[in-house]
Amino acid sequence: MIKVNKQDALNYHMQGQPGKIEVVPTKMLSTQHDLALAYSPGVAEPCKEIAANRDNAYKYTAKGNLVGVISNGTAVLGLGNIGPDASKPVMEGKGVLFKKFAGIDVFDIEIDCTDPKEFIRIVKSLEPTFGGINLEDIKAPESFEIETALKSQMNIPLMHDDQHGTAIISSAALLNALELAEKNIDEVRIVVNGAGAAAIACSKLYVSLGVKLGNIVMFDKNGIISTSRDDLDMYQAQFVTDRPISTLAEALTDADVFVGLSAGNVLAPELVKLMAPNPIIFALANPDPEIPYDVAMATREDIIMATGRSDHPNQVNNVLGFPYIFRGALDVRATEINEAMKLAAVYALSSLAKQPVPEIVHKAYGDNSIAFGRTYLIPKPLDPRLITAISPAVAKAAIESGVARIPITNWEAYEEELKERIGIDQKLMTRITIQAKKDPQTVVFTEADHYKILKAAQSVQEQRIAKPILLGDRKTINAIIEEHNLDLSDCQIIDPYEEDAKREEFAQLLYKQRQRKGLTLSDSRRLLRDRNYFGSMMLQVGEADALISGLTRDYSKTILPALQVIGVEKGINKVAGMYIILNNKEPYFFADTTVNVNPTADELVDIIGLTARAVRFFDTEPRIAMLSYSNFGSVQGDIPSKAAEAVRKAKQRYPELLIDGEMQANTALNRDLLREVYPFSELAEKGANTLIFPTLTSGNIAYKVLQEIGGAEVIGPVLMGMGKPVHILQLGSSIREIINMVSIAVVDAQNHYKRTR
Repeated sequence: MIKVNKQDALNYHMQGQPGKIEVVPTKMLSTQHDLALAYSPGVAEPCKEIAANRDNAYKYTAKGNLVGVISNGTAVLGLGNIGPDASKPVMEGKGVLFKKFAGIDVFDIEIDCTDPKEFIRIVKSLEPTFGGINLEDIKAPESFEIETALKSQMNIPLMHDDQHGTAIISSAALLNALELAEKNIDEVRIVVNGAGAAAIACSKLYVSLGVKLGNIVMFDKNGIISTSRDDLDMYQAQFVTDRPISTLAEALTDADVFVGLSAGNVLAPELVKLMAPNPIIFALANPDPEIPYDVAMATREDIIMATGRSDHPNQVNNVLGFPYIFRGALDVRATEINEAMKLAAVYALSSLAKQPVPEIVHKAYGDNSIAFGRTYLIPKPLDPRLITAISPAVAKAAIESGVARIPITNWEAYEEELKERIGIDQKLMTRITIQAKKDPQTVVFTEADHYKILKAAQSVQEQRIAKPILLGDRKTINAIIEEHNLDLSDCQIIDPYEEDAKREEFAQLLYKQRQRKGLTLSDSRRLLRDRNYFGSMMLQVGEADALISGLTRDYSKTILPALQVIGVEKGINKVAGMYIILNNKEPYFFADTTVNVNPTADELVDIIGLTARAVRFFDTEPRIAMLSYSNFGSVQGDIPSKAAEAVRKAKQRYPELLIDGEMQANTALNRDLLREVYPFSELAEKGANTLIFPTLTSGNIAYKVLQEIGGAEVIGPVLMGMGKPVHILQLGSSIREIINMVSIAVVDAQNHYKRTR
């Protein structure tokens, strides 16, 4: 019999820790010992712990991150009652969405049962397995009975998504549509066409948001839901009206909102014309909406419209809600999903739609014009910010409403954990951005006649990362701002061609600096028409704290004005460039990748010193490897000799640094290889995180290969050794990359101020 240590067995099965949210790790199963821990006899230990305290199931199993997607197939999409077997593809697809968007594991369960009481009994019996239950595609009115009973009997978060998902997403769209239409929610009149599960849930949530119950008129296939009807169930009866109307035309006359959750092509253009000014139409039937989008938009110019289709603006898509609602509920171990949590999701969605749209969303949808307005009421499904907007809001609401069993106290850490769950790990840049926000600096953008720069400037201004100065042709800048509906009203715009006196002042200063380096006054006046010279001079005289350039010009042409105007830092012989490589392990730092073509051994020593300081700037202790094509003298040549000499001299100049080489790149990064073959190396314990390349060619090629095919995010280049904070963008940088560089420039400026005051 194999004996295992009790704590080893518990550690093997531990999925998380109370009060800390963790991604469930993948366990190795490659040895007999691993097998013994995973199953018999080791598995007995967590079993005993759970038997003693049922809550330990969340600690030693995957229950806390597992949701059951359960259906009986009685109301599948627009297909109706097709049965549990035919519903399985939909349930499996839902599981994919849970995992993709929120990192939640799913078992889909299709139950061959249409009797509500038996269905309730079956699902209730599954409670030990799951951390939460997503009911799906169950027809009304049975769905109401089932959900109500299970919520009262079960102690885990549960939601029928067809009802509440649609209600939450459409409610967020309604709030924003009413804002654009300049209408008060407590005054609007709403016509709901459809009286099934989704329609009832939507109407109830609208009332919770402030719609007056008497202002809702509901229709089903038999007509208006009124006090004269005797065929209504208890759920529909909540929305009876005694108003003297009987037709859809009468109801829509001067109505503000139409919500369709019924069938395609039931809303004629003539009916739309009866509605009040700025009518809001949510035609949510799928695949054919109650009125085709193009027809509706051609009927009236003042329509604000949403559908359930992805090929039209404002798709009311439940994937905007359920993954993140369950994520927040699971992470505080909520006992239910209550009204407060649903409303929190509504307001989070509504608010997110008003924030600047990140470039990753623009790219995903091939549209740079996405901004809050009539065609963008709610966020897009591929917006990575959804998880950090909705899940914390839901979790907070659960805590505040008393249904959470574990607290979250560090919300910034929780946000980072959410990002990690879906592969958005920005720890390093998050720290830099937080630091930048503590003391925003003035950053001059020399290429402000480019959309990306202006979009980034708006973002850093709204996030209070920096105070932008926009340099360029004023008419061009204002035209781009208007074209893309940007808000840069608080940004200073400087057109150098309008600044004759300032240009002359700067020209005189530049001439004085470089008159003995071949520059005439005429040359200086000519150069000051170049925005990079003008911006560099602004930085030099203290009219800006940092400079960003390089989006549209070659690196060498961009850096030259800064070198001539500002120069290198006192005590520094040469500037150098560094890139940060982010992957799922830790950040890596590559230098020199942009400036020095073939540095000497002494110049490599300077680069090592600059890089070590820069790595510490990013709150990381450098472990430096000097690279070549040789391992510790295994191959002779000019590059290995130069690299070895640089290491020897660097150890003398910087005795506190952990540095070794020369070595090959894989050796530097592979700790097991170092320990086995080169145990004498100072990097053998942890491996390197900072790589110094012997030539510009090798460094430049390495980072670009990783960027394009290595699956790594690359930040940079970070320019090291300048007299003042100048940062040169990579040609064609994305908006996200520009924002990252601005954050770095701001913190660099903060530190520069501390060093020089």
